[in-house]
Amino acid sequence: MNKEWSELNKTMQAQIKKKDTYKRGIDTLLTLRSQLIQTLVSFKEELCREDFNSIPFINADGYHSKTIAYSIWHIFRIEDIVVHTVINEDEQVFFAGNYQERINSPIITTGNELMKQQIADFSKQLNLEELYLYIFEVWESTEKMLERLSYDELKRKIPKERKKRILRIVECSKRQ
Repeated sequence: MNKEWSELNKTMQAQIKKKDTYKRGIDTLLTLRSQLIQTLVSFKEELCREDFNSIPFINADGYHSKTIAYSIWHIFRIEDIVVHTVINEDEQVFFAGNYQERINSPIITTGNELMKQQIADFSKQLNLEELYLYIFEVWESTEKMLERLSYDELKRKIPKERKKRILRIVECSKRQ
């Protein structure tokens, strides 16, 4: 994360903790998200397909052992799952838009189960045009959710029964 993004993130974290600065915190978050999506757009415009599939440090720990395509997939699957399954309790963009087929993904998960060469192979399979359509749709749905999310809703605890249901969904998706 670059320095400007890091500062925006710190500011946003402090702002959303307090009711009187919560709305400014959401605005800061929206600014940060806008900058992040602009970076992803620049990747699409400036990088070639091989760049999206490359793992320069396949045996390293952390993000260095991932591809750009995988990282984009991973981030936006998490966002889609959290916004739609956990917060909104509605259908994920991924399923509503038939994105598994459109993106040509063999998985519906975030991809945590993939390792090294599996990540490279997975990345090569993905239809980047459709992946970008997916991330823009997820981004837009998240923006709408954030704009209407109240401070009290942010502080709301997830009931135990709902947590159990979410865990069942996760377990089922791992078996597919």
